[in-house]
Amino acid sequence: MLDEMLKKFHEVATSPRAQMDKYMKEGKEIVLTAPVYTPEEIVHSMGFVPMGAWGADIKINRAKEYCPAFLCSVVQSILELGINGTYKGAKAIIIPSLCDTLKSLGENWKYAVDGILFIPMTYPQNRKPDFGIRYTKAGYERVIRDLEKVGGKFDEAKLAKSNKIYNEHNQAMRKVDALIAKHPEITAAQRSDIFKSAYFMLKEEHTKMVNDFIAELEKETPEADKLNIITSGILTDAPQLNEIIDDLGLHIVADDVAAQSRQYRTDVPEDSDALEALARKFANMDNCSVLYNVEKPRVQWIVDTAKERGAKGVIVVMTKFCDPEEFDYVPIKKACEGAGLAVALVEVDRQMDRFEQVRTNIETFRDMLMM
Repeated sequence: MLDEMLKKFHEVATSPRAQMDKYMKEGKEIVLTAPVYTPEEIVHSMGFVPMGAWGADIKINRAKEYCPAFLCSVVQSILELGINGTYKGAKAIIIPSLCDTLKSLGENWKYAVDGILFIPMTYPQNRKPDFGIRYTKAGYERVIRDLEKVGGKFDEAKLAKSNKIYNEHNQAMRKVDALIAKHPEITAAQRSDIFKSAYFMLKEEHTKMVNDFIAELEKETPEADKLNIITSGILTDAPQLNEIIDDLGLHIVADDVAAQSRQYRTDVPEDSDALEALARKFANMDNCSVLYNVEKPRVQWIVDTAKERGAKGVIVVMTKFCDPEEFDYVPIKKACEGAGLAVALVEVDRQMDRFEQVRTNIETFRDMLMM
């Protein structure tokens, strides 16, 4: 039963276009949601299927006409997929403004991709004060107006329902994360599939899959003994990377990854105004390189979580040319070393096809853990 469930997660995670086609055949319309944080609850409430657009491991060709070489490959590959027609059939794409590269993606998208409306989501840096919450809410109202241009209809009651659906999904993802930490037989690749598949399914459907998986896994006795680690970064879904982690006998007991657990840490609070509640959710979010906080609480979060989950070290998976992550690496390294945690830094991008250096770095890291 578990093998069948894991196979389904893998099929969805590796076949986003098939999922997109499936929903369109059912008469549903697709709105793409670019990283890192988009108001999916609004998209869901207005009758669309939110579909994650985090790029793919592909060669960049046409996107080079719009992007300098030093732009993050996640963003370049999103644009490449838009130009080559992979996203054909989607009604719109929502792109947040949480880093300079994402800002350029939106402007380039308007000129490079036909037929898919670009919808900007402009977030405030100072998101926690009341004025920041009002700013975020105004940004959401702009998104609503743009979604109405492609046929969506906004209803406050429906948004409240979608907020609840997303909170239930958050809870399921947090629970499966904690459960997998106790089951080393669940590989890094399988763990990645569980998280990645969430981007390509309606959340209520994915919640059911995850809860069914949890029910089955809770019946099992852990079968393996591995070295516990934490991963940190923007993306860690490269098959070669996860294969290396599994080959070297490492077990991910928690992650600080933007495309994984960071998405599910914060619920929409209870509020009679559903849109206000959604804006407050963004205000409450933290511990992420693209969310401004001069105190850098993310650093201590990594150390505390490592101690709580019994991790012996941290692998920082640096997406090449990602400035926010690069700025955070030094304090992370210092804090981990001060807490007696080994740290490994590996650099990846969406165009990599050779991982020999990554394997060497992680193998050395594994040997340090065994000392």
